[in-house]
Amino acid sequence: MSSLFKVAVVQSAPVVFDLEKTMEKVQAHIQEAASKGVKLILFPEAYLPAYPKGLTFGSVVGSRDVEGRQLWRKYWENSVEIPGEAVYRLGEMARNAQVFLAIGVVERDENSLGTLYSTTLYFAPDGQLVGKHRKLKPTGSERVIWGEGGVDTLTTFNTEIGRIGGLICWENYMPLARMSMYGKGVQIYLAPTADHRDSWIATLKHIACEGRCFVLGCNQTFTKDIFPKNLPSADDEIEQAPHIMARGGSVIISPLGEMLAGPVYNKETILYADLDLAKTIEAKMDFDVVGHYARPDVFHYEIPNQPEMIDLRSNYYFKEDKVIKEHKNEEAEEPQALKKVSA
Repeated sequence: MSSLFKVAVVQSAPVVFDLEKTMEKVQAHIQEAASKGVKLILFPEAYLPAYPKGLTFGSVVGSRDVEGRQLWRKYWENSVEIPGEAVYRLGEMARNAQVFLAIGVVERDENSLGTLYSTTLYFAPDGQLVGKHRKLKPTGSERVIWGEGGVDTLTTFNTEIGRIGGLICWENYMPLARMSMYGKGVQIYLAPTADHRDSWIATLKHIACEGRCFVLGCNQTFTKDIFPKNLPSADDEIEQAPHIMARGGSVIISPLGEMLAGPVYNKETILYADLDLAKTIEAKMDFDVVGHYARPDVFHYEIPNQPEMIDLRSNYYFKEDKVIKEHKNEEAEEPQALKKVSA
């Protein structure tokens, strides 16, 4: 079986604070990418329902105002509950397209009903929600609106197209967080972000060379015109913001740091590239950060309670360019993500 396959990175603008309309965009993008024969699709950080760039939510040191709380509630109301209707529909989209899907969402804590997380959801080609990763450390003012993730979501997924994993935005500046991915053998490293600076591209190139892995960098692109009018506490902030608030800069990079696609700025698009997993092996001939270059006799590194890599290979295999589910029982249950639940 050939190790060559196609991936897609979606650079797009959400419909801000409108989960339903943004879901419609997600479906359109998945259908377009699937028509190109891709096996994996990546969406940006916090795409559902939006990365709220430029907004303060009425918060300054030592004070929060009423309108800011109302805006945060609107954000919460359009966030993604797990399990929930949005997860069910995303699973259907992945199943219909027969792709691995990774998408950035704002996750609503189902227990407290008062905490949000920046989360990447991972769906398999049969629609199952196979895992998620919560951002370990929200950056700067993000800490007002998002909670911190934990070690329980810090793992990779061993699939028939390779070992998939990654980190969100500035988690990628945390050297030990990157090592947690390398230690799980990541081959396809996903880096959804909200950073559109030139220095971010240098970071992604470094990760590709350091981890000897393919890196998919994915960002939103939008102007301030996408924000609806009369958002509580936000109109003045949006008025004063630069016209271009997120310029994209999505990329696909090889294990030796070569650009396979992008960067692309200031337009909605889908980036495509053909990946060959053999290149991740070839690249480690002279450098393997967790192998022959590791020096465990000098450096000691461990992550207490880090979950094992999630192995999906026993459940899926590719045949004639289609994903087939192996039914170990005569009647397999409907996948978890596709069991309809109330929102």
